[in-house]
Amino acid sequence: MNRLSLLTATAIVACALSVSVTACAQETREFNIPAGGLGEALNAFASQSDQQIFFTADLVTDLSTGGLRGRHLPRGALDRLLAGTGLTWAETRPGVIYIRRGESTPRTAEAVAVEDVVVTGTLLKTSGELASPVLVLSRGDLDARGLGTVADTLAALPQNYAGAANPGASLALADQNGGNTSLATGVNLRGLGADATLVLVNGRRVAGSGSRGELADVSALPSAAVERVDVLLDGASALYGSDAVAGVVNIIMRRSFEGQESRLRLGAVRGSGEDIIASHLAGRTWSSGAAFISYEYQRTNSLNSLDRDYTRDADLRPFGGSDRRAVFSAPGNIVAFDAVSKAYVSRWAIRPGASGTATSPADLAANTANLTSQLLGVDLWPDVERHSLYGRVRQSLGDRLELSADVRFSRRSFGFDNGATVSILSVNRNNPFFVSPSGATSHTIAYSFFEDLGATRRKGVSRSVGVTGGATYDLGAGWTMDGYLAFAEERGGTTTYGRVNSLFLNEALGTAADNPATDYRASRDGYFNPFGGGGANNATVLAFIGSGYGGTVNRTRASSANFLASGSVLELPGGPLELAFGGQARSETFRTRSLTWASTVLPVSVVTPVRERDIAGLFAEARIPIVGEANARPGLRRLELSIAGRIERYDDFGTTSNPKIGLVWSPAAALTLRTSYGTSFRAPALTQLYDRSGVSVTTVPRADGANVLALYRSGGNPDLEPETAETWTLGFDYVRPAGLRFSVNAFETRFSNRISQPVAENVSGVLTNPSVAPFVTLVDPGNNAADLALVRTFTTLPTFTQGALYPDTAFGAILDARWVNATSVDVRGLDLTLAYPLEIGGDRLTFDVSGSYILDYDMQTTVAAPNLSVVGVVGYPVRLRSRAGLSWSHADLGADVHWNHVAAYEDGVGDTVEAWDTADLQLSWAPAGGAFAGLRLALTVLNLFDADPPFYNGAVGFGFDPGQANPLGRSVALQLIKRW
Repeated sequence: MNRLSLLTATAIVACALSVSVTACAQETREFNIPAGGLGEALNAFASQSDQQIFFTADLVTDLSTGGLRGRHLPRGALDRLLAGTGLTWAETRPGVIYIRRGESTPRTAEAVAVEDVVVTGTLLKTSGELASPVLVLSRGDLDARGLGTVADTLAALPQNYAGAANPGASLALADQNGGNTSLATGVNLRGLGADATLVLVNGRRVAGSGSRGELADVSALPSAAVERVDVLLDGASALYGSDAVAGVVNIIMRRSFEGQESRLRLGAVRGSGEDIIASHLAGRTWSSGAAFISYEYQRTNSLNSLDRDYTRDADLRPFGGSDRRAVFSAPGNIVAFDAVSKAYVSRWAIRPGASGTATSPADLAANTANLTSQLLGVDLWPDVERHSLYGRVRQSLGDRLELSADVRFSRRSFGFDNGATVSILSVNRNNPFFVSPSGATSHTIAYSFFEDLGATRRKGVSRSVGVTGGATYDLGAGWTMDGYLAFAEERGGTTTYGRVNSLFLNEALGTAADNPATDYRASRDGYFNPFGGGGANNATVLAFIGSGYGGTVNRTRASSANFLASGSVLELPGGPLELAFGGQARSETFRTRSLTWASTVLPVSVVTPVRERDIAGLFAEARIPIVGEANARPGLRRLELSIAGRIERYDDFGTTSNPKIGLVWSPAAALTLRTSYGTSFRAPALTQLYDRSGVSVTTVPRADGANVLALYRSGGNPDLEPETAETWTLGFDYVRPAGLRFSVNAFETRFSNRISQPVAENVSGVLTNPSVAPFVTLVDPGNNAADLALVRTFTTLPTFTQGALYPDTAFGAILDARWVNATSVDVRGLDLTLAYPLEIGGDRLTFDVSGSYILDYDMQTTVAAPNLSVVGVVGYPVRLRSRAGLSWSHADLGADVHWNHVAAYEDGVGDTVEAWDTADLQLSWAPAGGAFAGLRLALTVLNLFDADPPFYNGAVGFGFDPGQANPLGRSVALQLIKRW
């Protein structure tokens, strides 16, 4: 379907709904709001009118209302509740209402606070309805989902693709980019990459996380301090600058809080994975300001691959798949390099006798193999301990100036069992345990150290800090001026322990003479026995060879100075013409250092020079009301045009400019149509430009399933250019007061000049996918001298940490996985949300549906590659992700049941991965009065029927796809929230 037909179809559906709009807009609603505090009354209004209403605690402190009963129009009901309070309201978009102070207020003894309302998708504070679609998750929505954190909620959105930028994808080796070393949780809207989704906190940038500093970690915030989350499902570089290609996630923290709130959540899954989250929020408001602080603690236990049948041993034949085990095992295999298959094949399997080691040729079985999973015993989910803190203070000075500051801090430590070291060992008669079935003086053995040393263990710490300070000044005549300074830092360090030091291994094997630089003597301390089953070596030998480790520390910093002025320029027949303009100066730095002890006598330290860039930008936005209340006519209630633009200069690659235009048309009170067009960009990450070159070893499958040993080149490219994108949206919102709410949004993003690693993104099919052939060099160093010389240019590099683990003649391919501007993507689809509330007697029911349907996802890996449709293919978004359910409440009780659907899709060879359907249930109790007033108790069961993920014949030996499912199974959590 082309863009014209897609957008036309959406418009036709919207126009069809407008037939009975006027009548629907006049429907009344039954209200039963008792007299009392205004805050409680507004919350009751939101529930009974099915509106989202936002206000700060200081606005309603000491204010009360006489209540409201009977049938009323929702707008009229809200006016009556606010009568005499000095407050007014504005609807920023259908069903989203903000409460503000009016022009005058009876509380004359207090200074009038300058409102600091954060509206996502615009620079204007009184934005009206937006031309771009924004999904709003209120505090109530976040609690109703029953998930532990805001990060979990964002990961579960239908528009998010979970195959990258989260711990599960990293540990299951689905995240081929490999940059998420600190196991952060990012947001990957439309599957365009976590670096193409801009994450803000209170409208302000955060520092990047991971080994490239390119993804924002949304798990670093204390969820209890979050007021709401806005998800802008449209490109927005004209407003926010780089990275806002697929969309923007703006996490809005609470502005103020009166009193205290405690939260405790206990969760568990089958096998392990217990999760504890505890938090406390305390705040105070006064006549001219407010302050609060929030602390959150989380502890999560790991989930191991041995706890699930489909991840246990890589033999997927019982599930209808392939045997993904390899000849690297314990006991090992005597192997030979096969020139035809360019892979090692087993000639004899080592079968130890009763002594635990092979002692004669009779213990070697010809023409067979011992097979073992290369990911045996690894964790699917890490151990996590997190401390998060957020604090905010604001103070009005007079009736025009407000000062504010906030600080956030997070420290997250994690650990997980990683794959054991596997190696090709060269053993000769110098080793006293040597056995030959053929009389040869040496043999090559494929070996896994799992039984000797166990899985390697990776530990890490991620620390996040953010500080902002700003001021808002009321200039008068409807104009305000905002300015703030911001600083953010992400620091992540990881170390892998239990690695084999190849230099020490060769000494212990007897392949190399005793090294005088070490205290080890094989004749005294023992030789390493590779002919056993894992229990044949003493502790001294194992401690010596297993002393290797490797670690890195990455630090990203971002600082900025920001200015924005906004207000009304002049009065047009359709309303005030509003304008906002401003500027930003931003600095970004990235540094990394590593310490590796894997093939040398002493650890090797590498410090990369600090990389930095400076950015300066100017931006502006105008909203032009062509038709408004004063000049409305039948079929043309409102017509508004919005125009925005931003120009930025980067000191390392030049200048970019990006416009955006939007149009909003409301033919009747309940219906709004909108469309937008804009361009976006993403600047190359500093590491993508300057990353240190390196070479490592990997294995890749051939078409027949055999594995080929390959050299894997990585590194930066200083000639990279910015990624660019064009985005279109067209949609409508149909909102009946206190009734049906229905939204449809059609979108298209054309993403060009993408910075990618074609090999890394297709590593499992790199030898069979013709589109990445330009990045693959097949070699035969055992028979070709030129190929051997080429291989040795990499294996002799000082940074090549595998050392002598693999003979130079063993390699069959060289893979170039360095960064290039190569890929283009064109994605088109539809987003849908629907909510329909009903009241039957004293019962309130709400039926809701949300989903994202991908019409096309076309990708060209390189300029020379064909344009491929990858929608519904493993590694990319599926056609449809949706969530539908029913919520019920009666007095203090509530229940929610929802069905989650992931459509069927194909694996890399055309086999079908079945659809995944799960059900979630939440039961809640929230007494409105009495001794338990302020308490909310909720029992949440995710994946109620404990449905296993659909089977996927994964190349790594796991029988599920972490991009579309998870191995957790049924999850049960009990949450307690107490307001003091």
